[in-house]
Amino acid sequence: MRSEELHETLLPKRLALPIFASDPLSSVAYATQEILLVLTLGGMAYLHFTPWIAVAVVALMTVVVLSYRQVVHAYPSGGGSYEVASTNLGASAGLVVAASLLVDYVMTVAVSVASGVDNIISAVPELSGHRVLMAIGFVVLLTGMNLRGTRESGRAFAAPTYLFITGVLIMVITGLFRYLVGDAPVSESARYGVEAEPADANLAGFALIMLCLRAFSSGCTALTGVEAISNGVPAFRKPKSKNAATTMAVMGAIAVAMFSGVTALALIAKVHIVEDPCRLIGLTGDCSEYTQRTVIAQLASSVFGGENSFGFYYVQAATALVLILAANTAFNGFPLLADILAQHRYLPRQLHNRGDRLAFSNGIIALALAAGLLLWFYKADVTSLIHLYILGVFTSFTLSQTGMVRHWNRELRTQPDPAVRRQAQVARVINAVGAVVTGLVLVIVLATKFTQGAWLAVLAAVVLWLVMRAIRRHYDVTAAELAVTDPKAELVRPSKVTAIVLISKIHKPTLRALAYARAFKPDHLEALTVAVEKGETLDLERQWEDLDVDVPLKVIDSPYREITRPVVEYIRSIQRSSPRDVVGVFIPEYVVGRWWEHLLHNQSALWLKSRLLFTPGVMVTSVPWQLTSSARADHPARRAPGSVRRGEPPPQHRHPTAQ
Repeated sequence: MRSEELHETLLPKRLALPIFASDPLSSVAYATQEILLVLTLGGMAYLHFTPWIAVAVVALMTVVVLSYRQVVHAYPSGGGSYEVASTNLGASAGLVVAASLLVDYVMTVAVSVASGVDNIISAVPELSGHRVLMAIGFVVLLTGMNLRGTRESGRAFAAPTYLFITGVLIMVITGLFRYLVGDAPVSESARYGVEAEPADANLAGFALIMLCLRAFSSGCTALTGVEAISNGVPAFRKPKSKNAATTMAVMGAIAVAMFSGVTALALIAKVHIVEDPCRLIGLTGDCSEYTQRTVIAQLASSVFGGENSFGFYYVQAATALVLILAANTAFNGFPLLADILAQHRYLPRQLHNRGDRLAFSNGIIALALAAGLLLWFYKADVTSLIHLYILGVFTSFTLSQTGMVRHWNRELRTQPDPAVRRQAQVARVINAVGAVVTGLVLVIVLATKFTQGAWLAVLAAVVLWLVMRAIRRHYDVTAAELAVTDPKAELVRPSKVTAIVLISKIHKPTLRALAYARAFKPDHLEALTVAVEKGETLDLERQWEDLDVDVPLKVIDSPYREITRPVVEYIRSIQRSSPRDVVGVFIPEYVVGRWWEHLLHNQSALWLKSRLLFTPGVMVTSVPWQLTSSARADHPARRAPGSVRRGEPPPQHRHPTAQ
């Protein structure tokens, strides 16, 4: 796609919702489960705290959605939390947000895919042994779809997201209706009791509060991905801010409805889920071989009439699919944020490049590699991965909302219009509440999850922060070093130009390099060879005399059979003797078309170039000679990805003689 076609990739709200909000919408599939997994550590005695914890999560989600609607309107350029924090709290705070979000995007892919695989295994337990392979395969599939471009991936992901929303809402409405008419659904795990962990039995006081806070922090996984819309405002159709804010409001309403419904149904159906099935009282058989179904699977089975019902398979298929596709939120958010950071010189410039389909290909591939490694290392286990999750989200939430309070303070100091001031004051209150609440949640998450694995996410964010600072420092130092201070001094011609043609034998590439060097009309031109084998060197000298060219042949002895070091030392000696002179080195090279031919040719030239490039005052010129096999690489049918971007014309535009 041409750069001018970028506007054709902009998204209407119906496609933007599944692209940017699939993560928070799909989080309802495991948020309730994570709350129950923590509370059942104390047996069944603390399950009555579930509604209160769910209410706290819903209230928090409402505050965060309202707060980010202010961000969307105030900062429509797409920087989201990073731009807010950088502008209002300084570059260091902005980098903290960026590092936290980048780590969290990687975790989003890993957790979403692993959770999706869990739901597939709940429907087909025989696949349990292929968990890691399935997870990595889905990451590869998502990567390929996103490399096709944002709009194409949006079309592919829209149907599963809407099917999931429909399935969950139908399940919730059906289950609640059955409860109201006296036919409450009963889950398959309702008949089991739960044995408390010895350390968590009979808790009271501070210990009980900590257990509830830990359950709350686990339930806050429902908020992951909420900020993605604020990062992706430029991808919306005009009016961008209004459409993004509307999409965020719709996303918040749907997520709250589904999370509340699933949690209510889990309590009605008496779902009892634990990390270790051996703690289920009444379970027969080998507990170590028992695979417990997810909360969503148990609810679908109990509401729709068993594990063989159409409704069960529909909900499981839609849930598994949307959880895997929920990683697409990160596949859109990560490359966009990496692009902005690359523009600000905090990440390599390659992350700013768009691919053939106008997607940020390098960012997509980097995210896929990081997520794939995590899935492999943790064996695609949701329980292990979830402890690394959500820390980055609440770090960005807290700093961005604090930054927005400063933004409105600055706005109020300069705004004379009373109506605008009232709007700014209301927005400031919303963001202040958001900053306080998310800050408290961040403290809770750190306190309850740090020793369980969250320290790894903190360490990764700190390392990434340091790396980004180092990259920016490198770019700044390089820019200062390359800046032109005195144009006239830089344009002064060298006092003398010495051209050296490297030769090993007399053949066509050597003669082409010699002719090309002579075309430059240097002040001094000579051919240079290294005497490794005495007989070959004598033959070369005789052939050179027979050639009868007015170019002297310089022979360097190499008693230790080296080629690179004698050539480099000779050229450096010329440069040292006349620092104001320029030495031009012409190296003939073969151009080959097969990968294995590179192993057979040009090795000496490669080493020479790599050494000479570090020598000031030396210019290295490669003079190519195309072997017959090189025509294979230029065949239109074998154009590599990105060839259009690199300037290669499509086959129909080639001149006949070029083919």
